[in-house]
Amino acid sequence: MAMSGVMRPGHACVRMLDLDEAVHFYRDVLGLQETGRDKQGRVYFKGWDERDHNSFVIRQADKAGLDFFGFRVLDVATLNKLDSDLRAFGVATERIPAGDMLETGERVRFESPSGHLYELYAEKTHVGNGMPLVNPGPWPDAAEHGIAPFRMDHALLYGPNVAKTKEIFTQVLGFRVVEYVEGPGGAGPAAFFMSCSHKAHDLAIVEYPEPGKLHHISFRLDSWEKVLRAADLMGRNKVPIDIGPTRHGVTRGTTIYAWDRSGNRFETFCGSYEPYPDWQPIKWTWEEFGHGLDYPTGKLHETFLSVVT
Repeated sequence: MAMSGVMRPGHACVRMLDLDEAVHFYRDVLGLQETGRDKQGRVYFKGWDERDHNSFVIRQADKAGLDFFGFRVLDVATLNKLDSDLRAFGVATERIPAGDMLETGERVRFESPSGHLYELYAEKTHVGNGMPLVNPGPWPDAAEHGIAPFRMDHALLYGPNVAKTKEIFTQVLGFRVVEYVEGPGGAGPAAFFMSCSHKAHDLAIVEYPEPGKLHHISFRLDSWEKVLRAADLMGRNKVPIDIGPTRHGVTRGTTIYAWDRSGNRFETFCGSYEPYPDWQPIKWTWEEFGHGLDYPTGKLHETFLSVVT
């Protein structure tokens, strides 16, 4: 599948209540690789198979939640065009200079109607995955540390006006809706699962009265076996689990949802399908969304619907 424009999720910056505790959790339990620290006090991580310098950034704060979520675009010319397109669509943008984030070029930031800050960028230092580009093995030694996701995969965000937010992503940034959920009583779509790539979703947004809320950041694993291993490691490290291990009906992915030490939900995820651009969106009715969330039980978990940061 040819990829242009917005290519993939690139980074998330998430607030932590105790930075030292969070560093230990994400580095030693989840098994991300620490790649740097900046003068602002932020700590940078990446999954073992990610080539760019960072994808997950944390900082100390009085309140947990999401600072911003960024997407990598094809090149600088694309960044400039999308900036212009956003402004022509009526979306105010801000240019964040290169170097504000470690090893990251200039970023274009905008706020969605749901109250979230999103970013686009074209340049980030390539650090590789610890293996050569000639005759590499299947994984580096670092892949065996902790739960060890190979990449930061997607975000699920809660806020108001998600239909208007969806318009920005589909009409300006080139995303497409892959699946959506109708609200109670056929009140219109309450959630959109959108892709800018070959994946079932790179971003999901859910209608919620409070703006700018983080539901979860997802980290991708290789297999259902690795998801089950993650469950064992969560148990060993007393990580509070929200849901799982189980399978979604929406996207067909296999999953565990759990909380970090600051109360931010995260997901360890694998599977799903790879939709082509000509596939029609899948609709879930509210009456069956329990199976969309937790296919084996069909249960609408209250914590999943209400606990956000």
